[in-house]
Amino acid sequence: MSAAPLHSTVDGPEDAPVLVLGSSLGTTGAMWRFQLPALAQRLRVVRYDHRGHGASPVPPGPYTVADLGGDVVALLDRLGVDRAHLGGASLGSAVAVWVAAHHPDRVDRLVLAGTAAVFGTPETWRARAATIREQGMAAIAATVVDRWLPPEFAAAHPQLRQELLDAVLATPVEGYAHCCGVLETMDLSGDLANVTAPTLVITGSEDQSTPPELGRAVAAGIRGARLVEIAGAAHLPNVSHADEFTRLVADFLTEAG
Repeated sequence: MSAAPLHSTVDGPEDAPVLVLGSSLGTTGAMWRFQLPALAQRLRVVRYDHRGHGASPVPPGPYTVADLGGDVVALLDRLGVDRAHLGGASLGSAVAVWVAAHHPDRVDRLVLAGTAAVFGTPETWRARAATIREQGMAAIAATVVDRWLPPEFAAAHPQLRQELLDAVLATPVEGYAHCCGVLETMDLSGDLANVTAPTLVITGSEDQSTPPELGRAVAAGIRGARLVEIAGAAHLPNVSHADEFTRLVADFLTEAG
């Protein structure tokens, strides 16, 4: 399948190192807005929408993780970027691992949040895709979003929960369903050993979608990977624990060596 021309937004100094950020299933590059002020001071930050999401096109399916990774490599080519740092949350982390394993010459450093080599069971993703095709995105949106944030944070920040809910509701059904198909068939276990980029894995202690042990397994599979668990965070620590998450990422990407 040919690469989809991904929608992206670019912020930060033109001559700075490039950081490409991929978001979670059912969201867009907007989910990184809390990281942008700090990271864009010293990095050229590229936030993209996966195929089937946001302002990116919705090609016919099925999709694979190789298709989504190929889209990112094509985005780098289109932006004239030879090498970049890659970061991703959830689905975005899987895409980042695939690119780092299959195109190591394009990746400087790797940041993975809410990550796993295998996300859930194939049956789970088949069922979710079937549900939204029959009933629409509203059938799953609240359940999905409520796994992303700690309950007390969601209660205290209803507007942020609503932003995430709106993002899921706005995702094209076929785009979301085909990306469910990516997670249904994906197993990155054999790719981890091929990642040579220095890697930071960030997990949330309360993550129900990708429990901490899955992130620990990813870190163990990538030579020299660093692992940090954020206490009290769920699946999207970049939202609920934005300051701590941003500091970890900024320090890792700007340290010498």
